[in-house]
Order: sequence, then structure tokens, then C-alpha cells
Amino acid sequence: MSTRITRRTTLALGAAALVTPAISQPRFPDRPVRLICPWPAGGSTDGQMRAFADAAAKHLGQPVVIENRPGASGTLGAIAMKQARPDGYTLTQFPITVFRLPFMQENPAWDPLTDFTYVTHLTGYLFGITVRADSEIKTFQDLIAWAKANPGRLSYGTPGVGTTLHITMERLAQTAGVELLHVPFRGFADNSASLLGGNTMALADSSAWAPLVEAGRMRLLCVWTAERVARFPDVPTLRELGYDIVSTSPYGVGGPKGMDPEVVRTLDAAFLKALDDPQHLEVLKRFDMVKVPLDHAGYTEEVKRLVAVEREIVQRLGLKV
Repeated sequence: MSTRITRRTTLALGAAALVTPAISQPRFPDRPVRLICPWPAGGSTDGQMRAFADAAAKHLGQPVVIENRPGASGTLGAIAMKQARPDGYTLTQFPITVFRLPFMQENPAWDPLTDFTYVTHLTGYLFGITVRADSEIKTFQDLIAWAKANPGRLSYGTPGVGTTLHITMERLAQTAGVELLHVPFRGFADNSASLLGGNTMALADSSAWAPLVEAGRMRLLCVWTAERVARFPDVPTLRELGYDIVSTSPYGVGGPKGMDPEVVRTLDAAFLKALDDPQHLEVLKRFDMVKVPLDHAGYTEEVKRLVAVEREIVQRLGLKV
């Protein structure tokens, strides 16, 4: 039996072929999105990320599930992106250590300029140095004086090697002409437990220490913002203490390289809206964190600037892992 194919039949078949892919492709997202928080539960990053994920879910129409992967100075999320599919369903927080550690390593595990997709920039931290409330160190000047009198004996904890807390403390030590003993931890919970237990003398970390300071268990010696913080108006900034350093370690979220531009646009739009969610803003206020919104294009350009800055700092301080 022969079949006659007319011009009208050919056009109809062609139109059907064009329509079929649109029908078969589901709307993104059609299932939960996994967002890696490369820090332990209980810290300021974890608190911010969970509030942000809840807010983003409202605009995406799917849950955004936080997965904590602490360790490696906050870079386990970036490492996971090297193996993840670029489908938008696996994302991570990108702390500034992702832009710094490659310049501290003999064989870098990633290139921050080519290995990732930067979706939305979110916020930055309030950092500071604390000691136990019963410490003989009452001020930042006391801390430096003790370190000068006891070279290499003043121990301080941070969330890890190569973190902004570690780098800034080393910059301070270099400027003040003192030698400090760095003790890296996986996150704030371990860092604070060590300080309160008397195992370390000082703590450099994000503002998860604020409730402990207000409860009278820790003493805040300084903050690293450009201006004093309204919550702790009597605490000086590093600039006031004679160190021209402002350190807030801004961060955002993103995924593997090669993500579909339409998926990136969908995520970016939802994330920018989530930043202004009242419950999320309340968490930012609780941790004294400032909203720093940048869309995909702006965040990508900012990463280029940050990478250049971090390369210069690492080379100047001669830091190696």
C-alpha cells in the first residue's frame, strides 16, 4: 500500500515536531532544590540560609532543602558543584574561601572563574573577636599586649584555615608585629565550646557570638565593620583601633558551570525576592547581617573583582595550605 505525502502533510508533521519538545519539558523546578550550606548547623550562616531557603521556596513553588556539609574551610559545597549536574537542583553557598584557597594550594581543586555559575549575591557577616567574660584580657589593646609578651602562645579559634577570620587575624598579627597561635575548627559551635571551655584564649568568628556576649559569657573586643554596630555601640571597629581593615566576607549562592540560562533567571528572580521576605530580614537583623543583593550578572562581575583581591592578599602574606 502506498502513502501519498502532500505539502500539507509535511507542514503538519513539522509543526508537531516543533510542539513536542515544549510539551515534554517540565517547568523548572518540578521537584525540591537542594542548597548546600558548607557550615555546621547552629551558626549565623546556617540560620540565614534556612530563612532564605524557606522564603525562596514560596517563589519557586518547590521546597528548598538545606544540606549542611561543614569542613574544609567552607569549600565542600564548591567541591560538590564539580560533580553535580548543572540542572539547577543542586546549589551551594559560596563563601569567600572559594575565591582564596586556590591561590594557597599547590594543585588547586577548582578555578573560581570558570568552574561555577554564580546566581545571586546575598549578604555579608558581622565579624568580631571575643574572649571569655572572666578573661584578664579586657580590650583589644590588652590582647595585643599579651601576645607581644608571650610570642606564639595566644591561641585563637576560627572556622578554618584560609577563612576570612583566619586571614584577617594574620593581617592583624603582621601589622601589630605579634605571633599568634591559630586553632581551626569546623564552625562556630566547636569554636565557641573551645573558648568557653578554656582551651583557646580568643575567638574570631561571625556574630553567632552575640547572644553569648549579651548573656555575659563572652566579652566582645572589636568588630570588623566600617562603622560601629548599633547592637554593641561601645565596641570599637578595627579602624578605630588603628588598623585600616574592614572585613565582612560577602557571599552568595550558585551552582555548577554550564547551567541553563533560563534556569538561572528563574532562580535569580526567586532569590532576589526571597532576600526581602520579612522573616528573612528578621534573621539578618538578628545576626547583624546587611543585605547585599546582586543579580546573576552583577554577582559574576563581583566574583572577578574578589578573585583578584584575594590573589593579591594571599601572595602578599605568603599563605600556603
